[in-house]
Amino acid sequence: MPRRYLLDFEKPLVELEKQIEQIRELARDSEVDVSQQLLQLETLATRRREEIFKSLTPSQKIQVARHPQRPSTLDFVQMFCDDWIELHGDRNGGDDMALIGGIGSVNGRSVLILGHQKGRDTKENVIRNFGMAKPGGYRKALRLMKHANRFSLPILTFIDTPGAYAGLTAEEQGQGEAIARNLREMFGFKVPIIATVIGEGGSGGALGIGVADKLLMFEHSVYTVASPEACASILWRDAGKASEAASALKITGKDLLKLGVIDEVLPEPAGGNNWAPLQAGETLKSSIEKHINELLKMDKNDLIEQRYSKFRALGKFIESLNQEEIQSQIPQSHE
Repeated sequence: MPRRYLLDFEKPLVELEKQIEQIRELARDSEVDVSQQLLQLETLATRRREEIFKSLTPSQKIQVARHPQRPSTLDFVQMFCDDWIELHGDRNGGDDMALIGGIGSVNGRSVLILGHQKGRDTKENVIRNFGMAKPGGYRKALRLMKHANRFSLPILTFIDTPGAYAGLTAEEQGQGEAIARNLREMFGFKVPIIATVIGEGGSGGALGIGVADKLLMFEHSVYTVASPEACASILWRDAGKASEAASALKITGKDLLKLGVIDEVLPEPAGGNNWAPLQAGETLKSSIEKHINELLKMDKNDLIEQRYSKFRALGKFIESLNQEEIQSQIPQSHE
């Protein structure tokens, strides 16, 4: 059994985990019946884990969303796809490994699946560019989505990226144009589009495959216009205030559901999806099937109009603040 990676706020569970592992080793090495003690400790650990995860702050949810053992796009594909054929290349000389796509089937229904893909270790993360797609990745995604639209395949996208790659080469190759083109084209597709934030949904990198009829989000995932670290650096010139920025950005599923940005928050097992990935896969599969069945009943023109109206309605503002209150909320420069 692979060793679990515990986050900082899970440290109260460390001693319990050690005791559970010691008892398991004792059971393997001897004929002593320790099932009762093991059950008691596991029950206690589960209860404490539930208590911790019921009261996570936004900055702690970010840690869960970035957990290295959190299920990825390919993990979910393996969990609930009857078959899967990955398709490669943007037909312009590149094949971005940070954004993958292909044809699969879910309960006998053919679908197109796209998603960001991070690595499990440093070597794989370098290959996957830490889930940060370059322009070629978004052009590959658009090529595959056009294929799905042509053959009437529902589109499923899985979002898990800190953001689109912001390197010089990516900018020279038209990163902004590639994402903007995806946004424009996705509004016109006549097939259902369901997007799910399975981990970290960051900035335009998430939006590049995020224009959907239904936007789902796991309970401990985050969806944000900019990373809290970047936001803190911009507003306060201090990345150390990322925790404060995370609270202000309203990046959690609960906040975004209230704001009307997402359509459903998917519950996670106690301890997050990394503790029970198969359970997370069943939750996601069930929700996707429900929404696909609903969307397929709609007229294609109505589908497009509803998608357009959904995004036009996004945005909140406050008119009640007076000028002094507005000025007090703007960080002051100390230069």
